[in-house]
Amino acid sequence: MDVVQKALLSCTESLVLGHGHGFHSEVSAAGPQDILMASLGHLLLKDVKDLGLFQSLRICSLPDNFITAIDALAECVLLVKLDLNGNQIVQLPDALFWAKLGQLQLLNLHDNHMETIQNTKGLAGCPNLTGLTLYDTPFSLKGDYRCTVVYSMWSLRALDRHVISDQELASLHFPPKFKALSPNLLVNLSSPSAPLVCLCRSLTYYFKC
Repeated sequence: MDVVQKALLSCTESLVLGHGHGFHSEVSAAGPQDILMASLGHLLLKDVKDLGLFQSLRICSLPDNFITAIDALAECVLLVKLDLNGNQIVQLPDALFWAKLGQLQLLNLHDNHMETIQNTKGLAGCPNLTGLTLYDTPFSLKGDYRCTVVYSMWSLRALDRHVISDQELASLHFPPKFKALSPNLLVNLSSPSAPLVCLCRSLTYYFKC
């Protein structure tokens, strides 16, 4: 393992330029602002250090590396597809990170090391994510895995190798506190004495439950 660690590389600006594709036919002459797609798979990368410089990226492919954290990608706000399969990721960033990636539609995270919904719940902040892969992770082996993911990410249309069906959505089982007319969902929308801030807090509490 020490030998592998010594062989790992940082994701530098020059490395990305050498594996990027953009507006110019001569990729080597391009700058970070010109790169639209980066193919960085199988390069023994240990991080995504300089990828934040490439803010025009639409497609970023990073499969089969040794990446554990992806915080630098928060600057790549134009990403549409991100492939991180086959890495060493245990914990994904929080919802604020994913909210910045407002154009991201397809995210590959299979064959990583997330174990529970707590490791992935930040994905709910990604507003337009329609396709997600999480198979071959410890989390995907849990019995309620698919139901949990579908329920927590309303924008999803496909999970792993299957489209999310209407039947799946209809068969979701919610706890009693979320059933129709539950006391937990009681809110007075017409009371003039109820400050708006209290109403907002009530709704925020509901959506966090």
